[in-house]
Amino acid sequence: MLLCIDIGNTNTVLATFEGEKLVHSWRIKTDARSTADELGLKLRGLLAGDAVEITGVAACSTVPAALRSLRTMLARYYTDIPSLIVEPGVKTGVQLAIDNPKEVGADRVVNTLASYTLYGGPSIVVDFGTTTNFDVISGRGEFLGGAFAPGIEISFDALAARAAQLRKVEPAVPRSVIGKNTVECLQAGMYFGFAGQVDRIVERMVEELGEVRAVIATGGLAPLVIGECRTITHHEPMITLIGLRMVYDRNR
Repeated sequence: MLLCIDIGNTNTVLATFEGEKLVHSWRIKTDARSTADELGLKLRGLLAGDAVEITGVAACSTVPAALRSLRTMLARYYTDIPSLIVEPGVKTGVQLAIDNPKEVGADRVVNTLASYTLYGGPSIVVDFGTTTNFDVISGRGEFLGGAFAPGIEISFDALAARAAQLRKVEPAVPRSVIGKNTVECLQAGMYFGFAGQVDRIVERMVEELGEVRAVIATGGLAPLVIGECRTITHHEPMITLIGLRMVYDRNR
């Protein structure tokens, strides 16, 4: 089986594929301080728990320290298994129509490949993670750029840190937009505020593009708000891992 690894700022998501079929998936906390040995033990524990034998590895990361540990771990524990880390120079088939292609994160590149392959273009990927990323794909599958906004959890953290009368609460769907207590007020602002933010940014992008075939939500926090987002047309939580599988197949 092919093991795909997406190391993000907050979480690391892993999945195994048998051909195009996703077989197993896991989500663990990202710790940039983890050594290669700690990462190897954690990975071996996950694979052993589901009796998985891997034949290849494809990975990407937005965390440089974690990427270094990943490289060392693969070289130390999986020397006999083909591995691919998506970075500049790797064939993805995605044209980067932006000012500085070296700036774009590998996750946004593989998201572009997967979304265009699955849904066509023009399309938009909204990735609800540490930041909320908006990735825009042309009708020819080019990455056109996008927008960044603060993520849901770091926005809550900032409020709790900077406002004396506020505290951290669980992000959740509120019973009403008019909160009756501090917790409900925070949750209402999060839920309806972020949904409105997503819809307005997507609407402006659609105005510039002229049309879109799909607006795809992904990321660990997507289920919190996509029910209120009128512009989201698809939800694919594994789009980055699917893109990693596609890049691996292209380079095999």
